[in-house]
Amino acid sequence: MQKIAIFDIDGTIFRSSLLIELTDVLIQEGIFPVGAGDNYIKAYQRWLDREGTYEEYLQVFVSTFENYVKGVRHEDFVRVGNRVAAFHKSRLYLYTRDLILQLRQKNYYLLAISHSPDDIVKEFCRYLKFNKAYGWRMKFKDGKVIGAIDDGFNHNKAFMLKQAILENNLSLLGSIGVGDTESDIPFLKMVEKPICFNPNQKLYSYAKRAGWPIVVERKDVIYRF
Repeated sequence: MQKIAIFDIDGTIFRSSLLIELTDVLIQEGIFPVGAGDNYIKAYQRWLDREGTYEEYLQVFVSTFENYVKGVRHEDFVRVGNRVAAFHKSRLYLYTRDLILQLRQKNYYLLAISHSPDDIVKEFCRYLKFNKAYGWRMKFKDGKVIGAIDDGFNHNKAFMLKQAILENNLSLLGSIGVGDTESDIPFLKMVEKPICFNPNQKLYSYAKRAGWPIVVERKDVIYRF
């Protein structure tokens, strides 16, 4: 059975967030109203000033996206997502970029899981030659977005991993997982070799207790703990 390697995307492979970059371009193109950005500017400033956390900022961003994505034409949603993915396809961390290349050469099944929208996740991962990618799935009606699918799958990365294993006859023997926040803990607990890459405080603390490897990439230097 083929071995599997699972990666989070935002902050783990991509040196930003696909959701954030997508939302910014939707505002730039007038698909989201200009005022949509007002909802997260304060949270962003608090994070920059280290008065708030990145997770708090991201949660405001998610709420903004959910509020304004309803009614957006599917074709515009996909078009902008493809443009963002193409523009950012090479803005990768060296450590995870090289790890992906190494694992592909070893015939690992490469799986990506993200909380960014499914369409842009799949397009971004197509450039990286992933075998499978799961993202935040949207519902469409009459060619327009009506919201997110709410079936427990969207925010359950461990379930996504189990689904991929069943669908593709994969093995967790020799499996590798790479994540950067506490939302990745459920799938990191499932693999044989979990790697915490540029972890936030919650994942870092958990990894220290569990004895998981921690890797930090800063500028052009990679530190291993």
